[in-house]
Amino acid sequence: MNKLYIGSLSENAVPSDLESIFKDAKIPVSGPFLVKTGYAFVDCPDDSWALKAIETLSGKVELHGKLIEVEHSVPKRQRIRKLQIRNIPPHLQWEVLDSFLVQYGVVESCEQVTTESETAVVNVTYSNKDQARQALDKLNGFQLENFTLKVAYIPDDMAPQQNSPQQLRGRRGFGQRGSSRQGSPGSVSKQKAYDLPLRLLVPTQFVGAIIGKEGATIRNITKQTQSKIDVHRKENAGAAEKSITILSTPEGTSAACKSILEIMHKEAQDIKFTEEIPLKILAHNNFVGRLIGKEGRNLKKIEQDTDTKITISPLQELTLYNPERTITVKGSVETCAKAEEEIMKKIRESYENDLASMNLQAHLIPGLNLNALGLFPPTSGMPPPTSGPPSAMTPPYTQFEQHSETETVHLFIPALSVGAIIGKQGQHIKQLSRFAGASIKIAPAEAPDAKVRMVIITGPPEAQFKAQGRIYGKIKEENFVSPKEEVKLEAHIRVPSFAAGRVIGKGGKTVNELQNLSSAEVVVPRDQTPDENDQVVVKITGHFYACQVAQRKIQEILTQVKQHQQQKALQSGPPQSRRK
Repeated sequence: MNKLYIGSLSENAVPSDLESIFKDAKIPVSGPFLVKTGYAFVDCPDDSWALKAIETLSGKVELHGKLIEVEHSVPKRQRIRKLQIRNIPPHLQWEVLDSFLVQYGVVESCEQVTTESETAVVNVTYSNKDQARQALDKLNGFQLENFTLKVAYIPDDMAPQQNSPQQLRGRRGFGQRGSSRQGSPGSVSKQKAYDLPLRLLVPTQFVGAIIGKEGATIRNITKQTQSKIDVHRKENAGAAEKSITILSTPEGTSAACKSILEIMHKEAQDIKFTEEIPLKILAHNNFVGRLIGKEGRNLKKIEQDTDTKITISPLQELTLYNPERTITVKGSVETCAKAEEEIMKKIRESYENDLASMNLQAHLIPGLNLNALGLFPPTSGMPPPTSGPPSAMTPPYTQFEQHSETETVHLFIPALSVGAIIGKQGQHIKQLSRFAGASIKIAPAEAPDAKVRMVIITGPPEAQFKAQGRIYGKIKEENFVSPKEEVKLEAHIRVPSFAAGRVIGKGGKTVNELQNLSSAEVVVPRDQTPDENDQVVVKITGHFYACQVAQRKIQEILTQVKQHQQQKALQSGPPQSRRK
């Protein structure tokens, strides 16, 4: 992906003209400029330089009175499913970007690319060639919040025949961000634990020793531990630390991590490096709360069991470009290696639980945009797009929503967070309402010193999912709960009093199964007096995934009760008129 196509050249252009342009921009090339009539080709040393050339020069530099165009040079046989989308607004909510991408097909992967520009860049892989072509045609040049999207093919070495017919027919939706995985989450039955890589941060001065002469050391570690190891030495030029990604079984990952630690400690002795060398693990923010545990209990236990000192970088350092937090472990090579095993065990558990919840959500709510589950932290402050084609302004779930009944959920949030949810002059709650397609109102406080406030959310299941998800996210972003705790809220839904028994089940069997399935606390208070609509309250408490699963299962039970009543009414028939 480091070969460039340079277009819109005048007939007078010669290689020396292009050499000067690249030299002035301080962009190295690894070969001569091959100039044809109106266009040229050149190789860059690597992908990052190629991307920098595109962002720095394309449409910005004139040659003989014409603005040159610079793009990835992709052979026709490799223009299949992979696209690069550039010039994405830096503070754009991931959910908004997703709503654009999934309009054109199944997105198997969406990877963010490291770039020096202020705007974001992602590489997107669609399920098939036609979907990618449609996305390119529709999104290239599209105006998004005053930014013009730039979309181009990047090489796809995988032949389209490798996609199974089921994948090609798959519903529109998202696979996982990060490394490419086949199929959409709705079709994934179980994800293996070793699909979650271990990410390390190491001091830049030790990278050479880890790689070894002509890559011998890293090859040896890879072979011995049966791991795939990427040392990202070209990223973040001049940075004091570089990241390393290790993909293997849990045992292979831990063995590779320990080998890297040993190499760093040996190199430190050889170069008389006197500073302490901690183990630094990068972990997605969504997993960190569960790693820490309630009141920090999980982390304290790991520290005690491994005889290490563990600290975690603050939430304030998270950005759109950096959704990871740094877990710093101090101790000997042996104790740090043991801590890594325990830390990654907890993180893998969270990862697998989240995947299970996502796949369950996909089953319970067809057409769900699973990326809204928040594997990437949502960013606040930017509204959904207010211009463009109608399809870009509404979520691509209209068919599902047309057949869904409106639901009302009462979500209880910390009273102190109300201002953040409403936003300045009500802007945030208005944006949230538009984005989710739901009515969102905050009820007056029940008392002057009330610690919680009730948010009334009215809309179909998809709208409930998105609105509640963003409220959970906002409370976490604004630190209205302790950094060491996960956001857990209480939600109330009203059910017909005659259906409450079905939710509870015989001897509490159904409600117990529901709690085991969802990990949420579900309570149907006894001795409730039905309201004027003959309804009673069901209380659900838990983190976002748990609450969503519980809500959907309860609604499923209510639908079954309703269908049973309708069938019973049809079987009994209309009342017979009495003969005189």
